[in-house]
Amino acid sequence: MSNFISKKIKMKTVARLAAVQATYMVDYGNLPVDEVVKDFVDGKVGRYAINEDLERDIEEPVELSELDTSYFASLVKGVHKNKEDIEKSIDKYLEKDFTFERFDGTLQALLLCAIYEIIYTHDVDVKVIIKEYVDLAYAFFTKKEPKMVNAILDKIAKTIR
Repeated sequence: MSNFISKKIKMKTVARLAAVQATYMVDYGNLPVDEVVKDFVDGKVGRYAINEDLERDIEEPVELSELDTSYFASLVKGVHKNKEDIEKSIDKYLEKDFTFERFDGTLQALLLCAIYEIIYTHDVDVKVIIKEYVDLAYAFFTKKEPKMVNAILDKIAKTIR
């Protein structure tokens, strides 16, 4: 039973990573949502990540685990459908003189996915959602951004849930 749960959890984690990547692709590549979702689900995109081995100074592709395709698709389509409302709500939680548009594109995609899950996904504990996206932030950024992601998501979660 624990293997089943672990695999299911891992599949959702990979779905979140893929959703951040797909959201970025849709926004910055001006690509159709359905086409990007299909490419990920079919395995044409997003099947590998780059593993950096700093000691040996090499980068090598690592195949990702299987993703929860329905969860992934609902995240990406849900973010796209509610993007304008989510973006407006983010600015309320930012420090003065700071806006969502100033964030790096990857950080924008990550926050959009995370906030979408906090607002619209009620079957996952909010602490799990925050932890997952903070962990993803560490995969893309240094310490500053993940801490900011944690603070923003925590503020939003306390208000919404």
